[in-house]
Amino acid sequence: MIGVCAAFEPAAWSFWNEAAHLVSDSYVGNLQRAGALVVLFAVDEREPEPLVDAVDGLLLVGGADLDPASYGAERSEHTEATVPIRDAFEIALVRRAIECRVPVLGICRGMQILNVAMGGTLDQHLADANGATPHRRALGSFDGTDHDVRLSPGSLAARACGAELCRVHCHHHQIVGDIGAGLTVTGRDELDGVPEALEASDGGWTLGVQWHPEAGRDGELIRNFVAACGDEV
Repeated sequence: MIGVCAAFEPAAWSFWNEAAHLVSDSYVGNLQRAGALVVLFAVDEREPEPLVDAVDGLLLVGGADLDPASYGAERSEHTEATVPIRDAFEIALVRRAIECRVPVLGICRGMQILNVAMGGTLDQHLADANGATPHRRALGSFDGTDHDVRLSPGSLAARACGAELCRVHCHHHQIVGDIGAGLTVTGRDELDGVPEALEASDGGWTLGVQWHPEAGRDGELIRNFVAACGDEV
C-alpha cells in the first residue's frame, strides 16, 4: 500500500471549478500496474504520523514551486505560484517516513521536497544564456526536454533504474541547491551537470529524481520502488 501526496490546486471537472486534492493517473496507474494499492493523501495541517504508519511506501509527485520561506530564502521574481500548506505537509511526511525507514520516491518537485525536508535549499530558476528554461520547454508538455542522465555506479538510483545512463523527460525550472543532511547527489544531466538524482547516504530506500519516470515508456524505476515497499511489509 503506497501513499501518494495529492496536489492542492484549483481544478475544473463536470460542472465544478474549485480547489481540489488531485493526482494524475500517470502516477496512480503506474503504481497500480506494478501491483500497488494506492491511497491518496489529502493535504492536511495535522501531524502525519497516522498516515505514514498506515502505508508501506510514500510517493511525492510533481507540481507547484516550493515556497522559498520553507528553506529560509527570499522569494525570486521567477518563483511561480506556491502552496505553503502543501509544502509543510509533504516535508512533515518525508521526515516521518525517513525516521520510520518507509521507502520514499520523490519525483520532480518531490525530489526538491526531499532536499528541503533534510535542510537543503533550492535554486529558484534554471535558465540558459537566452533566458529560456531548457528543462521546461513548454508548459504542460515534456516536448523537447529528452536528455541523458548519468547515475553513479552502484547507487540506489542506478539499481532502481536498471542502468547507469537513462534517457528521461523533465518539466521543471527549479533545481536543488545546497544538499540536505544525509543526502547524496547520485545522478546528473550529461550536458549541463544539473543534479537529477538524490538519495539517502545511509543506504535506506529514499530516492528523489528530477525527471518524470511516470511519463516514460519504461516503468522500471516505479516497479522497483513498489517492490522495495513490498519488501518492507
